[in-house]
Amino acid sequence: MPADKTGIQIQPIAAFSDNYIWLLFNPQSRQACVVDPGDAQPVLTTLKELDLELTDVLITHHHFDHVGGLKELEDAYSPRVYGPSNPAITGISDTVTAGDTVAVLGVDFKVHEVPGHTLDHIAYFHDGKEPLLFCGDTLFAGGCGRVFEGTPGMMHKSLQSLAILPSTTRVYCAHEYTLANLAFALAVEPGNTALQQRIVEAEVSRANNQPTVPSDISLELATNPFLRCSNAQLRASLASQGKSAEGSDSDIFATVRTWKDNF
Repeated sequence: MPADKTGIQIQPIAAFSDNYIWLLFNPQSRQACVVDPGDAQPVLTTLKELDLELTDVLITHHHFDHVGGLKELEDAYSPRVYGPSNPAITGISDTVTAGDTVAVLGVDFKVHEVPGHTLDHIAYFHDGKEPLLFCGDTLFAGGCGRVFEGTPGMMHKSLQSLAILPSTTRVYCAHEYTLANLAFALAVEPGNTALQQRIVEAEVSRANNQPTVPSDISLELATNPFLRCSNAQLRASLASQGKSAEGSDSDIFATVRTWKDNF
């Protein structure tokens, strides 16, 4: 995988049944960073295969499938570990909050607080010529995370804070949920031609065992129902299917999220 404009390479490490642990590394220094290492073993294997030294870890939230590999990685490499302030996470060396800047591999990432899926959830955004977003389980390709600890209003606000990032921002989420997300999105907006095309492309990627992520903000705005709550086409589609299409954008989000939870 070629280096992007930051000079670092980014690739997924598959974990569990559908997790992606994101690996960032500098081909010259051989230093590496991983995002949300729920399982240490595939990370250790990949680092060895690529002859990399793990220097940094970014954590988005406390769920086990995002932090479960921390101790083993710390024992092996003693990396600097950035993450939210939450006593449920063992191994954070540097707690960060909204507005903080984290420098890894010579690249600056600004911390965004995005509660909803969990109350401690944060995301990491690099605002460069090729913007990058590592958003854990908040924004998915074609969907969003379940609202476990926050409220629908809180989650909607968090998603809106990501939706206004530059349209070219590459979105690195933590799960390969895309085909299921897009199937639901099509139920919400069966007339969305951009969505129909995205499904075709995603199906080809998965048939070839290729990841469907990263996506980008422009694609999410065009096809992700959770970012389209103010869109007249989406609201009309909801109304035509007997769903509530009145109220604030946050109300519409709650309607769509509840539908997805039972889809």
